[in-house]
Amino acid sequence: MRTSVTLLLALAAGAGLAHEGVENPAVMARMGLMKDIGAATGTLGEMVKGEVAFDAGRAAAARAALVEAADRVPALFEARESDPKSEARPAVWEDWDGFVVRAEAMQAATRGLETGSAAALRASFADLGASCRACHEDYRLKD
Repeated sequence: MRTSVTLLLALAAGAGLAHEGVENPAVMARMGLMKDIGAATGTLGEMVKGEVAFDAGRAAAARAALVEAADRVPALFEARESDPKSEARPAVWEDWDGFVVRAEAMQAATRGLETGSAAALRASFADLGASCRACHEDYRLKD
């Protein structure tokens, strides 16, 4: 699980750098959404790793942000928009049904996050990491 948390935090940290120079507003909206997902995931990841004290209110707010963002993923990717700075692989649209399945897995993982206690958050966080990793492996350009 530590690897999942570290990976998610690294993905969140790199997102801000990739947004410079993006001209396509649809791509910028997608990247902004991913940045928001990274920020909320980072908040939870810091709690899971014990880098910050567990805070049920902050955890619940991060979970709510993730649920809302996860619901927006398919709609923001539906149109095949591109930009030289885009990190989306053509596979998103070539395998649209597979992409939607992965987006739905993320939606389920965000809804499954338990934020009532640190232990519950730790136990439920791995599913979120797995859903993010699975989608990024197939549909996100690697650095």
